[in-house]
Formats: sequence, structure tokens, C-alpha cells
Amino acid sequence: QAQMVESGGGLVQAGGSLRLSCAASGRTSIWYGVGWFRQAPGKERQFVATINWNSNSTYYAASVKGRFTISRDNAKNMVYLQMNSLKPEDTAVYYCAAGGYSNSDFDYDYWGQGTQVTVSS
Repeated sequence: QAQMVESGGGLVQAGGSLRLSCAASGRTSIWYGVGWFRQAPGKERQFVATINWNSNSTYYAASVKGRFTISRDNAKNMVYLQMNSLKPEDTAVYYCAAGGYSNSDFDYDYWGQGTQVTVSS
């Protein structure tokens, strides 16, 4: 079992920055990685970024590459998503998920409740 709790969402103007945090608990040693996904109203859930729990390798969606940075602190069981140069189209509920290391939400077993990010134009 595991529990994921996101925080750090909010309202920001276009061009601004936010840092999301994900606190993880449980058997982290069995995870391949932790990912961030997002879901905008009326749209399907979308992959954002993922980080390998052991190797620190990362992988990003093309839409956020160069603007977002995923990082982790294994000692604190924390994963972060630094979001810069935010755009209105980044508006969504952001979820962190544990288990896999891929861009498919099917590979992740444990999900948080999400945190809202709203980017105004």
C-alpha cells in the first residue's frame, strides 16, 4: 500500500511559476518511479513527467519539456514538479502517482487526490 498527497497548486498568471510537491508513504522500495499527470475539464488524463526512483532518470511530455522539471528527495519520500513559464493551457488538476516509470497511467498503482493549477491569461 502507498499514499500520495499533492500540494502546491494555486492560481498564477501566465508566465509565472509554481512548484508542486508530492509526499509519498508506503513501500517505496518496490516502485520503479513516480509520475505527474494532469486532467483538464472535459479532457482525458495526460502524462506530464516521470522520474525513476533509483536512477533519477526523467522523461517529459513534449508539451512541458524545457519548462517543467521533476525531481525527488528519496530521504524525505518527496517528489516535486517545478513549473516555469506557465501557460493557460497548463490549467488542470495535477496528480502524482507511484509505481511505474512510463507515460501510461496504466503503469501506476497509487494515486493522490490531485491539486488544482489555474493559469490566467
